[in-house]
Amino acid sequence: MDSLSIAGLLAHHARYQPTATAVVFESERLDWRSFAARSSQLAQAMAQAGVRPGDRVATVLANSLELLLIYWACADLGAVAVPLSPLLQRSGLQSLLEDAAPRMVFTSVAALPDVRAAVSQCGTAATEPVRLVCVGASGTAAALDGAQTYAELVAAHGPLLAVAPIVPDHPCNIMYTSGTTGQPKGILLTHRVRAHYATLMASIFRVSPESVVLHTGAIVFNGAYVMMMPAFAQGARYVLHAQFDARAFVASVAREKVTHTMLVPSQIGAILDLPDLDPLQLASLQVVLSLGAPLPLARKQALEALLPGRLHELYGLTEGFVTVLDRRDTQRKLGSVGVPPPFFELRIVREDGSEAEVGETGEIAGRGPLLMSGYYQRADLTEQTIRDGWLYSGDIGRIDADGYLYLVDRKKDMIDSGGVKVYPRDIEEVIATHPDVAEVVVFGVPDEKWGETPFAVVQMKQAFGTGCTPEQLRDWINVRVAARYQRVSAVALVSSFPRNAAGKILKRELRAPYWEGRERVI
Repeated sequence: MDSLSIAGLLAHHARYQPTATAVVFESERLDWRSFAARSSQLAQAMAQAGVRPGDRVATVLANSLELLLIYWACADLGAVAVPLSPLLQRSGLQSLLEDAAPRMVFTSVAALPDVRAAVSQCGTAATEPVRLVCVGASGTAAALDGAQTYAELVAAHGPLLAVAPIVPDHPCNIMYTSGTTGQPKGILLTHRVRAHYATLMASIFRVSPESVVLHTGAIVFNGAYVMMMPAFAQGARYVLHAQFDARAFVASVAREKVTHTMLVPSQIGAILDLPDLDPLQLASLQVVLSLGAPLPLARKQALEALLPGRLHELYGLTEGFVTVLDRRDTQRKLGSVGVPPPFFELRIVREDGSEAEVGETGEIAGRGPLLMSGYYQRADLTEQTIRDGWLYSGDIGRIDADGYLYLVDRKKDMIDSGGVKVYPRDIEEVIATHPDVAEVVVFGVPDEKWGETPFAVVQMKQAFGTGCTPEQLRDWINVRVAARYQRVSAVALVSSFPRNAAGKILKRELRAPYWEGRERVI
């Protein structure tokens, strides 16, 4: 295994702790020898099917053992894993698949028609057709319509073709931001970055070979790697659920003696709201990491009361910067998102580029070993985001006298819905295509389950109060957005928007009544 490459991690554990439990998924329990063998078999099959180092391999899959195996097979083969959300609709899939130009796409039976249609409409200049592989398929040849099943792919493998050693700066993942109707933005992360995820996060969150890590959210989003990478590097037990269910979560913690887990706030809320929750069932937990969306102060306090001294919070960007509020500091710095870990640097920058003073608000900028190589095929956007080695977040924050970071506003008006990053502009572009819409603003509003959900304020072309109703417009929007998580919860019609002297719509003024009396910080 080359230095700072994650290729070979499975082989390492298969050699030195072959019978220790590696992965638990539903009824399957695989030790390191078995999991490594399955991953190697898949890598061999992918190579025989024509996947070469550097080729993109996309997935449109929900959590499954196969999805986990695909990630590690790609790592050993030198292919670039491109996880895409199974919630994406056809238009969202098309733009992302066209941008990534994958050599192979793994998908489910349910998503196969949309994936096939998206691939056929991409219009890429690839010299070879995209190979579609259907996971969990047992349907007829007519239903698969030329797609290969996962079982067929793996069964057809031969000897592994020779692969050059994977160097640290070889690409490992392209992680796309939420499905988009505009220009896709894929974040390119190398083996070096993923290796740093493994080592640094293991240190920060105290993951050891004896740890048991439970993940119940979707592993197609980058936040999953925060616990996945240290678990696999340390040789810990990794327990994966197909989807989140509060009762199943509690049962797994009790049964597996789980020590580490990461949750988005909506999941934390669902667990806390269980009427018969017994804290003794969760007694094995040492670390509960909250990330991906604002965790309300009341929820923090409730979790601290239930499980004292376990809560950690992470503020971060997939592009490569994090701060962490350690469990030791949660009580005294409850509103903060913590400090940069070792090897990271943080500063607050004024509009003129100078560094802000303590307590002064400005743009959050950081740098460290998780920094992306750039946005895939978007040098222009990369130059806007990374300047002189510093990642400019677009988030507004302040640092207190002790060096702890506090968020003031959200990144470019991004909406965090159940841990999924939703960009208002994508939804606004769809709404603007309605023939009766003059202007539109979308922002997040509080939601008990998801943290935030998209909300649209619309000025119609015709007289205020006439034409389609808010409910009709909401339904029209929700069948046209690229992904389910972009659906708006409601629509408000207004006669005009508040504007500044330059004519710019004052989005914060529109949004303020919906957030009144609430802390909008992670």
